[in-house]
Formats: sequence, structure tokens, C-alpha cells
Amino acid sequence: MQWGAQLAVDQINARGGVRGRSLKLRLADDSASENAAVRVAQAFYDNPAVVAVVGHLTSDASIAAALIYGSGSRPVTMISPSASSPDLSGTNSYAFRICPSDSSHGTALARFAWQTLAARRAGIVFISDAYGRGVRKAFAADFARLGGSVVESDPYVPTTRSLEPYLSRMRQVGIDVLLLAADRRGAELALQELRALGLRWPVLAGDALTGIETAGTLGEGVRISAAYLADRAGEKNATFVAEYARAHAGQRPDHRAAGAYDIVNLLAQAISAAGPSRGAVRDYVASVGRETPAFEGVTGRIAFDSAGDVPSKGVVIAVVRGGRMVAELGE
Repeated sequence: MQWGAQLAVDQINARGGVRGRSLKLRLADDSASENAAVRVAQAFYDNPAVVAVVGHLTSDASIAAALIYGSGSRPVTMISPSASSPDLSGTNSYAFRICPSDSSHGTALARFAWQTLAARRAGIVFISDAYGRGVRKAFAADFARLGGSVVESDPYVPTTRSLEPYLSRMRQVGIDVLLLAADRRGAELALQELRALGLRWPVLAGDALTGIETAGTLGEGVRISAAYLADRAGEKNATFVAEYARAHAGQRPDHRAAGAYDIVNLLAQAISAAGPSRGAVRDYVASVGRETPAFEGVTGRIAFDSAGDVPSKGVVIAVVRGGRMVAELGE
């Protein structure tokens, strides 16, 4: 997120800034903690120099922070590139996101499991937070609607040391596909234990597993729902990917970096058009895709609905091959 946002800031400032003034990022780490996110949000809220917030990264932290940003006499706009829990929708009129919700990810994964993998019995391992529960719920509902059955669904927490009992029970009851509605640590643990048990189920995962492609052979073949891929078609995205690689030694941006890049550029457009006051920025952002034309970013078309969501954003099913995530199926 920091790299994507900073690249946008550097490019905007090189062109003369916004209204003759340079943009500056103020950085804070919420450690994906609700309590820390509240402290970060309060500090940003209390700082009159903060015009808007790019973030937060995770759903639980974003939901907690949004309650601060949307309160009081001087609320401030928050736009997340990656917080996908449906519970964020409509939190308040100052909370937005530019990524699809877990409902979209879960539905796309369920359809892929049913139609492409011909799976009829699924097992789910999910992290017990807003993200994991959201992906699990959406997948299970759509998989059942299609005619499938979730025969095992097991939660874990960050301190869980082994998922082997869950996986062994799934082997006993029999499944055709395993969904990891997990963070990367939990997913890597599951994949390691799958390998140790000799289990070869097809593995699906939500977008929180983006980055697993850098873990060597561990993630090879995993299918991941993604709102953005670096090989997305279009000249604007190709230019962004090339400039990102030049700035960061050949690195490829993920949905978090690309989303933060789009958000900074959207906010710069809002400040340019409406001015830097918090209320003006919020009103402009809320109008994007309605009274104001949709914003065409590297992640696609951004048009907000009344809940601060982007319902037109699609999901791609990608597969990890040779250390990269490549598109396998688009929605």
C-alpha cells in the first residue's frame, strides 16, 4: 500500500502537485489490530492537515477505524483498497472502498468450484475474523445454491499452531475441494500440513492469500480470487506496472498497491475539483459514478454506490504458476 500510494504522490508532485501544492503521505501502522486502528484513526482525525485516509488494509481494522473517521464535527473520508467484509458497507457516509466485497469473492470461488472443478463436497478452513467469516459465508451460501455441500467448516485464530485435526477430519468425511478463507500465515500452515498428510485436494483461497506466489512451490496450483492482477489489460495499468517495477527493483504490484495508487489519484482529482476541505473531498468522492463520471483507474472502473461500495468491480480467479499469479477465469 505504501509503495503504491507513494508512487502516485511522487508522480502528482512531479507534475506540480494539486492546486499548486504538494501532496504528502503521513504513515501509520495499525498492525491489523482493531485497537491500534482506533488509535491511528483518532490521531489522523485530530490532525487538521489530514484531508483523507488511504486505508485501512484489513476488514476488522477498517470497520473499527471507520467509526472514528465518520464521527464528530470534522469527519474525514476513508477509502480502503482491500477491506472486503460486507460489514463495512454503509458504516457511515465517510467510509468507502474500491475493492469488491467478500460476497463477490465467495460467489466467484463457489462457481469455480462447482463449474470448473466439478466439486460437490467442500471443506473450509477460515480465520475467525470479519474477512474469514465473510468469505466462508458467501462461498457456503452460493455453493449450496448450486447444489453443493459444505461438509466441514472449521475456524482458527492467529495463535492456532496446527490445522492437522481439521484436515484429517475432512479426509475422513471426504471432500472434493478445500477453501482457505485465511490469512497468509494460516494458509501456509494449512498447505504445509496438506503436503505432510499427502492430501492433494484442489485448493481455493480468497484475496488475502495474494503474495503466496512468492513462497516457492508451497503455493503452486492454488486458485485465488483477485480483484486485480498485474497483467490486467490496458495501457494505463501497463504503465503503472512498469513504473512500479522501476521504483522497486522489478517487484510486481498486487491489489493493495494498485488500489492505494488509484485512491491517491482519485483523492487528488477530488481536491483539484472541489478543494481540500474534508467535507468537499467527501462529497466529491461520494458523487463519483453518479453525478461525477466514474474514475478509470489501474484497477478498473471506480463508481461508488450509496453504501460506499463499487458494485461494478469484478473478480478474477487466478492460479499460482511459476511464482506468479495469472488469470484462469474472469467473472
